[in-house]
Amino acid sequence: MDEDLNQFTDTTDTASTGDAFDTPSNEESTHAPLDQAAIAEAFESIQRDLDNLKAMVYGLSAPLSLPDRGRIVTTPTPVDREGARVIEGAFDGQNMTAPDGKQYSVPANYASKSKLVEGDVLKLTITRDGSFIYKQIGPVERQRVIGRLVRDDVTGEFRVDASGKQYKVLLASVTYFKGEAGDEVVILLPQGSDARWAAVENVIKKTYADSGLLGI
Repeated sequence: MDEDLNQFTDTTDTASTGDAFDTPSNEESTHAPLDQAAIAEAFESIQRDLDNLKAMVYGLSAPLSLPDRGRIVTTPTPVDREGARVIEGAFDGQNMTAPDGKQYSVPANYASKSKLVEGDVLKLTITRDGSFIYKQIGPVERQRVIGRLVRDDVTGEFRVDASGKQYKVLLASVTYFKGEAGDEVVILLPQGSDARWAAVENVIKKTYADSGLLGI
């Protein structure tokens, strides 16, 4: 019995002091102090990954290649914090054209009321329920021109004949001012650009123009 007990004691001593179970020194077990800058950088990295993921889910049809992922962060993100898509583009007279070539229909009433001209920069917010919200964020320089309203006998479309050129105008603008063929029209054009569309600023009814009361 004593011999067995001594054998048990020897084994226990070996397990507690042997090389395989050496207790780490105090120097080895001491943790380095937390680096606040590293923690902040880690959180920013996680946020960038989340932004990229949201962009792919809501705003893109395919994942971005790795070299392009940074643009989601450095430029206005196509997805805001509420999950709405945000797109910027240029007005072409009827639609907004995004940098990727996609066109988005601009309500004629909004374009007429805002007197948008070709080249104006718009911001489109597409909410999660599918609503389109436009905002003019970069109006171009404008020039006023006076022309005469004409109507195509075949298509019924209104145009403005000014300075030897005919410009397309939105029907909503003409009907708002109750314009008719022969009326004089004050239109807005982008300064220094060869535009196809014009914004109607006002209509001078031909009855007043012909009477000479306006001095035109």
